[in-house]
Amino acid sequence: MFDHLHLIEIKEMGKDYISGDSTVNAIKNMDFFIDDGEFVSIMGQSGSGKSTLLSIIGGLNHPTRGNIFVDTLDIYSLSREQRADFRSEYIGIIFQSFQLIPYLNVLENVKLPMAITGIKNEKKKEMAMSVLEKVGLQEKVDRLPDQLSGGEQERVAIARAIVNNPPILLADEPTGNLDSHTANGVMGLLKELNAEGQTIIMVTHNSEMEKYSSRTIMIKDGSCLLS
Repeated sequence: MFDHLHLIEIKEMGKDYISGDSTVNAIKNMDFFIDDGEFVSIMGQSGSGKSTLLSIIGGLNHPTRGNIFVDTLDIYSLSREQRADFRSEYIGIIFQSFQLIPYLNVLENVKLPMAITGIKNEKKKEMAMSVLEKVGLQEKVDRLPDQLSGGEQERVAIARAIVNNPPILLADEPTGNLDSHTANGVMGLLKELNAEGQTIIMVTHNSEMEKYSSRTIMIKDGSCLLS
């Protein structure tokens, strides 16, 4: 049993999908915790349940059984609206394919997570410019996503994920579409964010990227091998 001193606690959690007449156990049974300020890699082969796990921790995918506590809050006991508020306050997500809006420029993409907040426009711009400076893109605020390199698009995605200053950053294969030099630059940026106190949970199948994290959780066939 955990004692609620951890930032994230996964308790006896499983996720099943119904496919025709059969049930697929995407996640069989997981028990682990992640502490505030950790940089954790979640590793495993394709189809092992890594991305499903990340989406559940992010409050986006209801587990079939078990509990997920974030800062002692049982996030799937919340209503849909409460869970949206929780995500806005606690979670930044870097999606595998960037998911930038093609017709919005860099600044507008980064401001998106603040759309549902009560922050005034001038303050939104100030916060967005601050994180764009942090990721080294302050000179490219007016560019559209397709005018950027893959590494620059990844940095915009990171800036968007951290603009609300969430305590938890979830990264799904953040270097999957990048060459090794650009990937190392992006990982260096994540390492800096972690050093500043951000808890980072990164899904990767690339063992080269594992060295940037402080701990690895191996996933195989929907179960944790090591935590």
